Formats: sequence, structure tokens, C-alpha cells
Amino acid sequence: PEPYWDPMQFMIDECHKRGMEFHAWINPYRTKTTLKSELAPNHVYNIHPEWFVTYGDQLYFDPALPESRRHICMVVSDIVSRYDVDAIHMDDYFYPYPVKGKDFPDDASFARLGGGFGNKGDWRRNNVNMLIKKLHETIREIKPWVKFGVSPFGIYRNESSDPLGSKTKGLQNYDDLYADVLLWAREGWIDYNIPQIYWHIGHPAADYETLVKWWARHTENRPLFIGQSVMNTVQNADPKNPSMNQLPRKMALQRAYQTIGGSCQWPASAVIENVGKYRDALIAEYHKYPALPPVFDFMDNEAPAKVRRLKPVWTEDGYILFWTAPKYEEEMNRAVRYVVYRFGAKEAVDIDDPSHIVAITRDNFYKLPYEDGKTKYRYVVTALDRLHNESKSVGKKIKL
Repeated sequence: PEPYWDPMQFMIDECHKRGMEFHAWINPYRTKTTLKSELAPNHVYNIHPEWFVTYGDQLYFDPALPESRRHICMVVSDIVSRYDVDAIHMDDYFYPYPVKGKDFPDDASFARLGGGFGNKGDWRRNNVNMLIKKLHETIREIKPWVKFGVSPFGIYRNESSDPLGSKTKGLQNYDDLYADVLLWAREGWIDYNIPQIYWHIGHPAADYETLVKWWARHTENRPLFIGQSVMNTVQNADPKNPSMNQLPRKMALQRAYQTIGGSCQWPASAVIENVGKYRDALIAEYHKYPALPPVFDFMDNEAPAKVRRLKPVWTEDGYILFWTAPKYEEEMNRAVRYVVYRFGAKEAVDIDDPSHIVAITRDNFYKLPYEDGKTKYRYVVTALDRLHNESKSVGKKIKL
């Protein structure tokens, strides 16, 4: 852009200012969403058209080719190396969604590269498996704190295809998109999973409740979050309470399972526009306190050291609580932000209670809300590393 600015760098900075992670969401196989689109002259398609196939009205990298995998990993490697991303996140498009009456055009690739596979389905799944495994290894090698997640289509398999599948009648990740999501989680090739359960409770082919319960049972020991459709949630009534939309019931359902770590709202625009008062409900009820992102302890479970030299100081900008960053030896243990809690003078310090969080900040100071110097509080500060492991607390009694 003129004048030059970097949109992704801007988004990363704004997220980190707010204590949010930035997950770079990619859709690597798909090159054109319509054949009418024009590609830049230096696009890899114009250099290596033989790596690509046309299917329906779209252009794709051929997932069978080692060259495709190598190029996708190179792009991801570039993102992870040059930007302070917290995760790389792959969308639900693996092999493309089927076009009615048309098979994906990979006969030539199968003839050349399919040796050892009795059927094309297993071979296609293996092609995707190889990319997922290689992406995970690529990311880990460059920055071991960067996560790799996926948000697959909401149905893994129907019960009619596999007794372990869900009681649903829809498109299937495993059979139609060649995405064996459970294998990736089991093998540790993904760090979290956000299935897109975008239907409503009571949907005849893909009931939300059935699918949430199914995924909660099949996490394969990796963090699970539920992909929510804001519009479907607010436009459908709760079957047990027709005067309300489905948000309360969906939230109660997802929070009933220990294996579900939270949810992801789609699209963000609907939350911002407060469709069906969805945003109001999140603020008033479901996310009323600040929260620390979940710790992925299988990646790192070592907390940083405590903050040092915590003290309140009068400055020309007011009464300010200062502290010094803890010492560290390696990047994984470096404190990258701090949590400031406030308790009444006689209250027990409980940093598991988020209602006491007054700030999550990258600064090593916090401006105190001074009134008349007559009320005692205890302020407590902890340090967080890149994966949100929280240090032991350091406290100070202060009169405000």
C-alpha cells in the first residue's frame, strides 16, 4: 500500500496490546476462488503451472505433489520467521468440497505417485497427512512456542460410514475432504482443533448438540474449541424455550464438558455488529471478566520466574506501580506480559478468580486509581510467558 504499511504486522501489534494471540489463518491448497481472478505475474502458478489443477471454477495446488508441500511449507516458514505470530491456523479446505458429478482430476498423479495404495481415498488422505505433519515440524523447528491448529468441517464421519462416527447425515472430513483430523490430533501433528459446528440444535442432518458431544469424546488428547456460527445461533429458537435464541443453551452445553476449552465466534463482523444482542450477552454473561488464554502444557509447562522489585511510586503522571521483569535463560521462559490483580486488604489472594484481574499488560507498570489514601488494597502481579504459563505472585499492600 501507499504510503507503505503492513496489515498483518498492524494486526499482530493490536492483538498483542490487548493480551490476545494472533493466529495466521491460511487456506493453502486453494489458489483461485474463481477462475476469473487474476494472479500476480510473479505468482508461483505462473512459474510452475504443472503443480496446479483446475476443479470446478477454482484452481488448486495438486496435494499429491511433493513440490506443492514444499512450497506451502516454505510460505509458512516465511510467515513464522518474519512475524511474531502465535499460531498458524489451517482452514477447513483440504481436498476441495466435492463438485457434483465431478471427480478431482488427479488420475495422472495417482498413476505416477500412488504406488503402494490400493485405493485413491487412502492415498489422498496420506497426501494431506504428509502436509500436516511437515507443517507442524516446520513451525516447531523455527519457533517452538508457535502453535499449529485446524478448523475442520464439523462432521468427521457419519455413523453410516463408521460405527464410531456421529449420528449425522452430512459431508464427511474423512471421506469427502480426505482429512483424517483425529489421526493428526492422535499423532500430535496439530496443537488444537476447532471443528466448525455451524448448525443449530435440532438440525435434521447435523444436530449441534450431537456434534458437540461427539467431538468432546474424541479430542485425542489435544485442546478442543467449538466453532460457533453467530447467525445460526441467534436466528434459531431454543427448542426447550422458544422465546429465547440458542446462545444460552449452546454455552451451557459446551461448558458441561471438561474437554472443551472454549469457543470461536464466526464471523467476527456479526459479533461486532451485535446481531441478536450476541455481543451484549458475551459481555454481560459469558465473558464478563478478562481471561488468560489457555495453557498448552504439552508444548511448555514451565512458568517464568516471579517479577522483581514491585513498588508503588509517585510520579508526575500519578501514583504508579512499577516492577522489574524476571530474569530468564531461554525465550520459552521469557516474561512477555504481566497480570495485575487487586484484592481487598483482608481478602484471601486467589489468582484463579478472574474477577480480580485489573490489567493484562506488556508494560512493567500500572497506573493506580488513587482516591484519598484511606483504603487499603493488596495488588498482586504475575508474569506470563509466550504460552501463558503464569509465575508465582508477588504482592504489595497499597493505600488508595
